[in-house]
Amino acid sequence: MNRRSSDQRSASALWLYGIHPVRAALENPRRKLHRVLLTDRAAALIGQRPLAKTEHQIVSSDIIARIVPPGAVHQGVALLCEPLPRLELADLLRTRSRGPRTFTVLDQISDPHNVGAILRSAVAFGVSAVVLQDRHAAAPTGALAKAASGALDIVPYVEVVNIARALEQFGAAGFWRLALSGDGEQSIRDGVPEGDVVLVLGSEGSGIRRLVRERCDAAAFIPMASAMESLNVSVAAAIAFYEISARGVPWNAPANSTL
Repeated sequence: MNRRSSDQRSASALWLYGIHPVRAALENPRRKLHRVLLTDRAAALIGQRPLAKTEHQIVSSDIIARIVPPGAVHQGVALLCEPLPRLELADLLRTRSRGPRTFTVLDQISDPHNVGAILRSAVAFGVSAVVLQDRHAAAPTGALAKAASGALDIVPYVEVVNIARALEQFGAAGFWRLALSGDGEQSIRDGVPEGDVVLVLGSEGSGIRRLVRERCDAAAFIPMASAMESLNVSVAAAIAFYEISARGVPWNAPANSTL
């Protein structure tokens, strides 16, 4: 057991579980770590270098199953840690990059599996940050971290008090604010400009709220066959992120992919 770290946890400390979420949290310098419980097999998969950063103990799979939520697929590892420190949107907007930036705003998307999948796609397609309201949204819990498969500790996850005001901040920073909606004026491929973009996604049930939609500069849709009315929001997000990331790239250009 490594005893280099203390277990002075706060009341908000939480358990993360699963190989990818735990490894990503261990490698994230912004995470305050307490201790890891894991099986021999999980230790081999995670590797000694990440585990050297905090106290860890080899235990049976049954012990871990008693700690995590019932039915959780823990893969033989659980990490006790603090929630990530809160990020300020204004700080991220001041950060410069060599190319156009893409942010996404999630308007009342509360299912942790959908948010986790969106985070994974955000990492895959170079989205700079995921922004959502601190109420009526998925909390960054162990379930969300597992669904995100490590992405929660990679892409900035920004909670704001008011989505409409956040979009005003984006506008003041020069971002094109694009709502993804079935009644958009043009397809997502044709609706993305060359500069900084923030893509706004709404819940599958109620969509983007009126006050949020009014803060957007335009709306775009994903072309689909008439036999299907809509897509799961995480699937729609992945398609939109891809289209945004491909702007300016010839459509017959070779692409690298990982299956």
